[in-house]
Amino acid sequence: MYTDLYLDANATSSVLPAACEAARQAMLDCYGNPSSTHATGLQARALLDATRACAQRVLGAGEGQVVFTSGATESIGAAVLSALVAVRERRARGEASGKLLVYGATEHKAVPETLAHWNRLLGLDLELVALPVDAQGRHRLEILRALAPDAALVCTMAANNETGVVSDLDGIEAVLQSSGSSAYWMVDSVQALGKLDLRLASRRIDYAPFSGHKLYAPKGIGMLYVRAGAPFTPLTAGGGQEGAMRAGTENMPGIAALGAVLAALEAGDTFRSHAQMEAMRARLAEALRAAFPGIVFNMPFAGSLPTTLNFSVPGVSSQELLNMFDAAGVRVSSGSACSSAKAAPSYVLAAMDRPDWCASAAVRMSFGPLADAAFIDEAVARIARCGAALRASGLVPGAAPVRSCDGVLQLRQDQQVSWLLLDAASGSAVAIDTQAALAARMENLIRAHGCQLRAVLDTGAIAASGSAALAAAFGIAPGWPQDAASVTLGDGSRAAALQLGARQLARLSSAGGDSYLLGSPDLQAAHVSHAFTGAAALPGQLNAEACCASAVARLARLVHRDTVLCRAEDPAHELCSSPAAEYARGGALAPLLAAEPSLVRAPAAASNDAQALSPAELAAFLAAHPQAQLIDVREVFEQAASAAAPAAVRSVPLTELTAHAPQWLQDSAAPLVFFCRSGVRGARAAACLQRLGHPQVWYVAGPADAVLAAA
Repeated sequence: MYTDLYLDANATSSVLPAACEAARQAMLDCYGNPSSTHATGLQARALLDATRACAQRVLGAGEGQVVFTSGATESIGAAVLSALVAVRERRARGEASGKLLVYGATEHKAVPETLAHWNRLLGLDLELVALPVDAQGRHRLEILRALAPDAALVCTMAANNETGVVSDLDGIEAVLQSSGSSAYWMVDSVQALGKLDLRLASRRIDYAPFSGHKLYAPKGIGMLYVRAGAPFTPLTAGGGQEGAMRAGTENMPGIAALGAVLAALEAGDTFRSHAQMEAMRARLAEALRAAFPGIVFNMPFAGSLPTTLNFSVPGVSSQELLNMFDAAGVRVSSGSACSSAKAAPSYVLAAMDRPDWCASAAVRMSFGPLADAAFIDEAVARIARCGAALRASGLVPGAAPVRSCDGVLQLRQDQQVSWLLLDAASGSAVAIDTQAALAARMENLIRAHGCQLRAVLDTGAIAASGSAALAAAFGIAPGWPQDAASVTLGDGSRAAALQLGARQLARLSSAGGDSYLLGSPDLQAAHVSHAFTGAAALPGQLNAEACCASAVARLARLVHRDTVLCRAEDPAHELCSSPAAEYARGGALAPLLAAEPSLVRAPAAASNDAQALSPAELAAFLAAHPQAQLIDVREVFEQAASAAAPAAVRSVPLTELTAHAPQWLQDSAAPLVFFCRSGVRGARAAACLQRLGHPQVWYVAGPADAVLAAA
């Protein structure tokens, strides 16, 4: 019944069918300019006036004005400009005007950025002050009480877009009244429409912005409530439309569509009631608790919108959860749609003093008042599927992994990289450069694969702060094992080595730190598949110390041109490198590598930049290249949560790419085509293999669903 389950309604919504029809009618039959005085224009004017009247009734605007705008950002801009112009006029008359611009610490970023913008342009030099919130996300009224006498403008939300926390508007108003504050008051009401009774006319709220696309109207239409008697300065001047409050010909299709939504709200027979939505949220919360043991909800259920859930799962990042939900056809977000592409933790949750891991791993799930029981039933089923997929990945305790991982596993935390070597045949594991944030994940993976942790090693390149904790979890001491054997290396020297099934791991010690060589069946240069270089050879760099140069020179004698160099830091998301790639790159490593002719690859052997394919081009490409390997680089939990892939698709999660790179470089006749959820990780995989020297590399610049359909 459902292909996609859209659970990101706080970001935007679909358009109500009645709204689509209203917009269509406005474009086909009511296309007149409402400023025209002929019959066609008067017909449009009647529609405009009727929609405004309906809006005033639904919002409880009383004698206040409702101005149609392009959306919340414009409405916020008009409100802030109007208030600050009035403050400047008060100041010019010598009246008390306030010196603070107070905004809630959890406000949408549009508010403080707009405040700063107009404060600067108007030359007011007012001080912007973030009003703190408590652990429940509500404004600290005792602090507002201290700030109110000096406030020129106070900006708060009706309900928060990330957490759904509902503000105590009555409490805020009481503070403003009792303190005698003359501050203007703007209440961002974007998330309130259709969910809260704002009683605008009965409060001292001066300005309230609204956005149509948050409640089943199209994008590009919004409203601004202006209290009767509140000052107003238009953002635009021109033909005097909207009672000279907003110049420019009105967006009549958008207004007509918004009118249909407002009419449905007024009729009360289209949208779910508050109690019904609370019951739906309770079912989703119950499903999430069952799917993800240890889940933490970042909002109070009692004081939040019934349509919003904000949660974090221990040990799993928000991006990983988003990728997994997306693979299951469940659309959620990591917070505000305007900032979810940024890597920073949620400032909203930070303001609520949530733990750092919660703020970094938060996911928002939100639905609209059109949701029905069948929709929630399907959401509950898919949440259960996602929980099973995560457990089957080995990332969290609870089940054996859906498939065994054998070889080199790359784990990232920001720019730093930890490595896990898993050998399925011997049931052995070795950790290298364990970061504290990844220690629990590495422990879960080792236990899920039934491996014995043989060693917890550091290269010295980074602060491997999780090494001691990981070693303690398995009852061993961190560092190189005392009972290690030794092996003869390619230059005839001896080194301590660990046997990992058919492979051996050797330790190279130097004053600049340790490096490790992994090879099979021995550690002669031609058989060294991976080198964990640590501080000795960061790609493109060379420590100025002579000891580092000496270590690199020695390493160059022990590897071959396609040995995969595994670094401890990877700020550019290159994943890995090789001696041949580093020689081609030039820089400080090239002269040392050039001394070993076997490490140099002819430039003609590598292609230019990895090429992109659109999903539409994929089928024809695969038909023309029957030997091509179509490789899914999504992680195991994403693949487990999604529909089954065709047999022609090979699974190599990006975290396992370095394990497969040596074989791909050795057997380079077959084209490689990488894909992922969005194309980003596929492009990184393709760029990595192209840089390593594979001559035929492509990636699909499109979503996995389209790729699987074309495969």
